[in-house]
Amino acid sequence: MATPDTRHFRFDELCALAELPPRTVRYYIQLGLVDRPIGETRAAYYTGEHLAQLLQIRKWTQAGLSLERIRELLQGAPPEVPARPRGAGTVEVWSHLVVADGVELMVDPSRAGLGPEQVRALFAGVGEVMQRIRHDADTNRNTNRDKHRKGKERSQ
Repeated sequence: MATPDTRHFRFDELCALAELPPRTVRYYIQLGLVDRPIGETRAAYYTGEHLAQLLQIRKWTQAGLSLERIRELLQGAPPEVPARPRGAGTVEVWSHLVVADGVELMVDPSRAGLGPEQVRALFAGVGEVMQRIRHDADTNRNTNRDKHRKGKERSQ
């Protein structure tokens, strides 16, 4: 059975434990991302819950989430896998489909949240759409050619 966290921290201790500057912690409290301290003035203190909130926010900001998205997550929005910041030296694995000459589709399955079967289904669907577009174009071309031919025959 878990015991409740009864630790109490002063503001400067909380900032040191969270490895965040005091200004940043005050800003998060002002925005309502972190609960206000318990008590007021010099007697105010912070708990393990405050520390947990700050550590979660720090983790999400390091993953590249905006403070607005963090607010949504804290309010119960469904989490999504945050995309890692892309920088020099980043190695990525992409799935690449050549649909037709000049038509290609590239997918980063991990960032798109797709498993191997879903990527295959996507590629199959794109292939079917391309075939339908080509078929419709051929049908229209043949229909137009027939109309043009009939129009010439009538004028002669």
